[in-house]
Amino acid sequence: MIMKRNIISINEALCNGCGACVEGCHEGALQMIEGKARIVSELYCDGLGACIGECPVGAICIEEREAEPYDEIAVMERISPKGAKTILAHLKHLKDHNETTYLNQGLEYIENKNLDIDTTSLKTNESPKMACGCPGSMNRTFNQSKKPNFTSIMNPTADKSELTHWPVQLHLLNPVSSYFTNSDIILAADCTAFAYPNFHSKLLHGKKLAIACPKLDNNKEVYIEKITEMIDSAQINTLMVAIMEVPCCNGLMKIAQMAVQKATRKIPIKKIVIGVEGNIVSENWM
Repeated sequence: MIMKRNIISINEALCNGCGACVEGCHEGALQMIEGKARIVSELYCDGLGACIGECPVGAICIEEREAEPYDEIAVMERISPKGAKTILAHLKHLKDHNETTYLNQGLEYIENKNLDIDTTSLKTNESPKMACGCPGSMNRTFNQSKKPNFTSIMNPTADKSELTHWPVQLHLLNPVSSYFTNSDIILAADCTAFAYPNFHSKLLHGKKLAIACPKLDNNKEVYIEKITEMIDSAQINTLMVAIMEVPCCNGLMKIAQMAVQKATRKIPIKKIVIGVEGNIVSENWM
């Protein structure tokens, strides 16, 4: 599917190499390479443009244009002319953000094209390192079989976290991260996990999580775009929306429904309403 997306564009002729834009990019998608600012990760460029205000010479702008779903091979084709340093920076960013599927595709591209690039460091089993200024936005996936069980005096029954990835806040997460591919999603209002005691075992089990607050969060249009991209590009299977029974929480369901209507693929959507006393008020496929 082709959809409109905000994409950062850099005029290398104007770029003076000051590096101010790199400091403004909290996703780590911009790096200084050979004296110029370059996008090393289209996957993590959120298109919000924090870098633009940092550029003293106006070398960066936002272009809204139709963009194909993320394609690692297409990205490798596009950045290859910029040289080995740009390619390695791009692949290292994927590795640091635990995007193993896309990293392997990039490494396979180098091998198939017989490019003279040393990728030894990218094939190690080291733990991913933070590649940008915000530790909270670094992608992580968790091995469920190695997760500890937690017990307490109040609850002697072992409880297991069902969270499989990080981040989970809808503004921070990348809708086409490999762990969303062909998954079942639960989009949960922030308060639901605090109100419903069995959130992990009953709602989150076997699903990928995104959280949002329809009343307090800004840029809800971005939420619609991200959910739409999950449906069309990540090819998610189902979308479950968990909200509180309070009226303002219905906004999250409306956001989800708008995204489902905008998407070209059709998927089942389920609405779960949690009571303020911790009970499930209703549960219906829409």
